Amino acid sequence: MIESFVFSEGRPVSHNLEMEALRLARADKGLILWIDLTNPTAEETKSILEVLFEFHPLAIEDCVTLSELPKIEDYEDYLFMIMHSVAITPEKTLKISELNLFMGKEFLVTYHREPIPGITILTERLVKGTAQQARGADRLAHQILDQVADSYLPVVEALTEDMEDVEEKALSGERREDLSKRILRARRRLSSLRQALRPQREVISRLARGESKLIRALMLPYFRDVQDALARVDDRLQGCNDRMMVAFRRVHESFGSRSERRH
Repeated sequence: MIESFVFSEGRPVSHNLEMEALRLARADKGLILWIDLTNPTAEETKSILEVLFEFHPLAIEDCVTLSELPKIEDYEDYLFMIMHSVAITPEKTLKISELNLFMGKEFLVTYHREPIPGITILTERLVKGTAQQARGADRLAHQILDQVADSYLPVVEALTEDMEDVEEKALSGERREDLSKRILRARRRLSSLRQALRPQREVISRLARGESKLIRALMLPYFRDVQDALARVDDRLQGCNDRMMVAFRRVHESFGSRSERRH
């Protein structure tokens, strides 16, 4: 699916244009163009990435191929980024979703295979007319990346609550095997989160340092704010790891104490 927005003077003026109109908007340097591709067909992918924008073949290949690690590449006229948004599913499993971004001076193209909450929030606000003004593609990119950073918080909260529950169950006498399995599952989640988060921090750090001419000076504090948010998430993940170690010890200490009492 292709969804598009055209901005003039920071405000959306067109939504979901036909391809010919997108070509005209792309050529107008006074407009900002955002095109979002959600699980696009091969034809849709080619029409936007290859035909309309003529992105580098290596960037397109990276975009359409799933990647475990976030990254950023500078192609002079645009930046290509791979980021990861996270969520806890209703089945209590960790879901990591890849989000690809091509950001130029007057355009932003986002590509993802499944819905990204941060994208959905922004598009809904734009349709309702409640979104912040976007006088540059870097502003749009910031709004999306800020939502991506926020996606980690509920997951960290869920991990923390899970470990608190394990500690309580250990004291109440629940089976050690069941609690140990929960801790191991939580540690796998934690490992996956860190694998996604730490390279992502470096991507945001490069944006916040102003390494690219495509990030305006006025936007640097906003990207530093995202950088700080991800650093706080990393600190909380370390806290979760410490909590897991405590929970693991309590499970085994509680089991040992009950064994001694039985003997």
